[in-house]
Amino acid sequence: MKKIIIYQVFPRLFGNQNADCQYNGDIKTNGCGKMNDFTADRLAEIKKLGITHIWYTGIIEHATQTDYSKYGIRCDHPAIVKGKAGSPYAIKDYYDIDPDIAVDVEQRMKEFESLIKRTHKAGLKVFIDFVPNHVAREYHSDAKPADIEDLGEKDNVELAFSPENNFYYIPNTEFHGQFDLKGGTDIPYKEYPAKATGNDKFDAFPNINDWYETIKLNYGVDYVHGLYKSFSPIPSTWRKMRDILLFWTGKHIDGFRCDMAEMVPLEFWEWVIPQIKEVNPKLLFIAEIYSPKQYKNYIEKGHFDYLYDKVGLYDTLHNIICGYGSASAISPCWQSLGGLETKMLNFLENHDERRIASDFFAGDPWKGIPAIIVSACMNTNPFMIYAGQELGEMGMESEGFSGRDGRTTIFDYWSIPTLRLWHEAYKAGTLSAIAPLQTLHDVYQKILTLCNKEKAIYSGCFFDLTYANVNGWRFNEYKQYAFFRKYETEVLFIVVNFDSQAVDIAINIPPHAFDFLNIPPKDSYSAKDLLSNKTETISMLPYKATNVAIDKWSGKILKFTL
Repeated sequence: MKKIIIYQVFPRLFGNQNADCQYNGDIKTNGCGKMNDFTADRLAEIKKLGITHIWYTGIIEHATQTDYSKYGIRCDHPAIVKGKAGSPYAIKDYYDIDPDIAVDVEQRMKEFESLIKRTHKAGLKVFIDFVPNHVAREYHSDAKPADIEDLGEKDNVELAFSPENNFYYIPNTEFHGQFDLKGGTDIPYKEYPAKATGNDKFDAFPNINDWYETIKLNYGVDYVHGLYKSFSPIPSTWRKMRDILLFWTGKHIDGFRCDMAEMVPLEFWEWVIPQIKEVNPKLLFIAEIYSPKQYKNYIEKGHFDYLYDKVGLYDTLHNIICGYGSASAISPCWQSLGGLETKMLNFLENHDERRIASDFFAGDPWKGIPAIIVSACMNTNPFMIYAGQELGEMGMESEGFSGRDGRTTIFDYWSIPTLRLWHEAYKAGTLSAIAPLQTLHDVYQKILTLCNKEKAIYSGCFFDLTYANVNGWRFNEYKQYAFFRKYETEVLFIVVNFDSQAVDIAINIPPHAFDFLNIPPKDSYSAKDLLSNKTETISMLPYKATNVAIDKWSGKILKFTL
């Protein structure tokens, strides 16, 4: 199996080429990208980057301040919508496509189906979000199949909890959100009885820091009376969410990225994923999860294929890049996974995290290159980048609801500066206008394409050299990291430098490495650096350090054959 390389992208942002977006602007002022912006040539360029899968984020209809009532879509009260565009994680109709990203709103599902076909024709596979923990406060499906019962349709609102209710209620209590309930209108938002909020807030008083725009779904766990679980008979929400997964599976997607998966009972995943895989055994499930103690459960019992490696490798690499972490901390990351290394999704950016190039992270996209090499090449597991990352997107604009925080907004109508330049360059037929961006792009492309070109990366074994180089001579374990990847007679000697200056380092290779990898000791191997295409001679001896020169914020992937 080849290595999965994911490109996360918001259709709402990808194709929007308005260079004059206004703070908190509406869709008419700021514009909006469409599914049709993913043309055959654009998809081909994404694939050339080394991508195998696209995660189209924000596909399913979510709450918004834009009025689509003429299409039979209910309006949302602006007080409970974050930003003019709204959060893609406040799902308003699980059975519909977000109207913002359709050229012809009435044909939005057909446009999505065409997008899937175009993407597959380009040789790429498709992930979409499954948001199981919460929905928009005014959730209502106007597109569900006729035989499907809507969420909350038959709830007994007089009960705080019932396994047959889809929501949790605060009986006989009106919603009293601790924020402006008018949202710029004359009539305040009303909710009676109040429902529990998505971030497990079981009262009627969510504040601005809560997920106040969402309501918590009830999977049969009684939070009110001490986390009592009522899973027999199968709760109503389980059955309804299975139907939703089956609906989207029928659209020929290739996988689901499951939002906040650990906020939903493990027992639900244990029950539902095998049923979905009976329909499509090749379908992949990725869990957004942040509790390492639960990793094994979500793989073995929950049947997930991959899990976010956020609190391990991402946080570690983030600290190293920023200068307050040691590269030697990379080793405990994979060691602590207890054999689950191949089940982790690695990344340096996504919609929740700050851009590498932002002032809140590295301040320079090139500082992230050694981390990209490590994250993408140290194992056979999937790796993900976020659209614009390969061009050094900074995310330093104040878009509206999303302030100037080093992140690209998920709440506002906006455009991404680096992607605008990328689109313009391809329209003009020349990349000269984006030469600085193209250089970084080429480095990403080189690394990512190597992931599925080199067998040693996508199916080879791994050997970490850290333990033999702590307090080493001419090796700074705080700033350098080295490891082997090997497949049959092909060996990759990978060394990275997180330092702001070029270094000449000496790497100790312990006798155990030669035995484990079956590498014959030799005074001179001819090795080609797969990143620069330059050839150099290196020694591979257990009693003599291997000398390697590396530029600042860089690395080498030295390939030699036994």
